[in-house]
Amino acid sequence: MATFQIDAPFLEKIKELISEGENTKLKKKFNPIHYADLAEILELLSNDEATYIVKLLGSDTTADALAEIDPDIRESILENLSAKEIAQEITELDTDDAADLILELPQERQEKVMSQIDDHEHAKDIRDLLKYDENTAGGLMAKELVKVQEDLSVLKCLNEMRAQAEDVKRVHSIYVVDQKNRLKGRLSLKDLITAKSNDKVKDIYIPKVDFVNVDEEKEEVVKIMSKYDLEAIPVINHKKELLGRITIDDIVDVIKEEAEKDYQLAAGISNDVEADDSIFELVKARLPWLFLGLLGGLGSVFILQDFENIMSEPKLRNLFFYTPLIAAMAGNVGVQSSAIIVQGLANDIVKGSLFNRLIKEVSLSLINGFALAVVLLLFGKIINQELLVSITIAGSMMLVIVVAALVGTFVPIILDKRGIDPAIATGPFITTANDIFGIFLFFYIAKLALGF
Repeated sequence: MATFQIDAPFLEKIKELISEGENTKLKKKFNPIHYADLAEILELLSNDEATYIVKLLGSDTTADALAEIDPDIRESILENLSAKEIAQEITELDTDDAADLILELPQERQEKVMSQIDDHEHAKDIRDLLKYDENTAGGLMAKELVKVQEDLSVLKCLNEMRAQAEDVKRVHSIYVVDQKNRLKGRLSLKDLITAKSNDKVKDIYIPKVDFVNVDEEKEEVVKIMSKYDLEAIPVINHKKELLGRITIDDIVDVIKEEAEKDYQLAAGISNDVEADDSIFELVKARLPWLFLGLLGGLGSVFILQDFENIMSEPKLRNLFFYTPLIAAMAGNVGVQSSAIIVQGLANDIVKGSLFNRLIKEVSLSLINGFALAVVLLLFGKIINQELLVSITIAGSMMLVIVVAALVGTFVPIILDKRGIDPAIATGPFITTANDIFGIFLFFYIAKLALGF
């Protein structure tokens, strides 16, 4: 499959055709085009130009593209569309994407748009989805699916599937329900094709089927679908009634959102913000962690003041020059350890005894610490540093590395057990904590070893 080329000359040509009103040529430029490529083009055009294209091409072409583009850009485009035009776009979307788009509209426009949807069944399904929390399986699911009753014959089942499949873009599974719409199992396409026309669905369907409850947290849905390599999963309520399905594309979106959130937390940004957000929103997201870093830095200042008498000793004065090194190693080791644990917690692979993990981390940090300590000793030899001083620095760094590894390992685990996102531990929190621990341990051990 050839990649659609979106370069500067192409965009300039599109802009030129828009300014000249060459609608026929524009339609030819965009025919055929994948909705993902169209979404990218709309993001690169001005608001007025993007709106022009959306109105020109029609909802059957632009609906999926609108669902893909950046929410801020989509909001600007929708502001230029009438309630009727938005309703036409929504009619072309699956119910899950349609519900998401509706929720982005101002409250006063939501009902206006909903009232303009001609497909009353589609509108009803969207209203049903709007009731669910966006962070649950209900907020992720779509109503579009193929289901058949267990008492149907194979021939009637095929006819029913044909009728339903017209409204479903991708048929991942065929679900079997009873007369009360309770999920019973799924149909294998192979078993369906090889069965006799008068065979009953209940005689050939597979009872074993993975499902999630409508109130299940979306993170748990991600884990289930990832663990069992599912392309789609049915959603039921407490009565086991089949309500909808969640497909892999929705799960990919959740994974991307979580990855972006974790990345921001690791960088010390507490709120979900983007580069285009207001200065106030960006300050509110960043300042708390910068304040924490400031407090940590002030703590380090007080620790150094307690050991200022070193400066009067010519032979020991060099210890101060190693302070940035010790702080950096503590921070680096802590971030490494916490990053591994956070990743493991996200993928649900951090299991087993905490004691065994303790032993493992201590062993690993001792090996790493020893290797780095040898380098420090060699460096001390090269610069003719007193051997006892070099040994003290190297030994202190080993202990600092061990402590930093333990902090980086167990802080995320503790946070996770208390229901706090452990990704927060990979940011300034761990770095600041280990900087303070590292500097304190360095000078305290040096005091014990060198007697100042």
